[in-house]
Amino acid sequence: MPDLGKYALEVALAYGATGVLLAALVMMSIRRAARMRRELDRVEARRHG
Repeated sequence: MPDLGKYALEVALAYGATGVLLAALVMMSIRRAARMRRELDRVEARRHG
């Protein structure tokens, strides 16, 4: 790891915040995909009787 000097804390916090935000976006995408899959299955089941 490079020597970041007096900015080490800020850089580490920025990396941490980025990781948290990326993880949140991935989780939101997975949850939405599951919800849309359930909705599509429900609509298709109603359509086909």
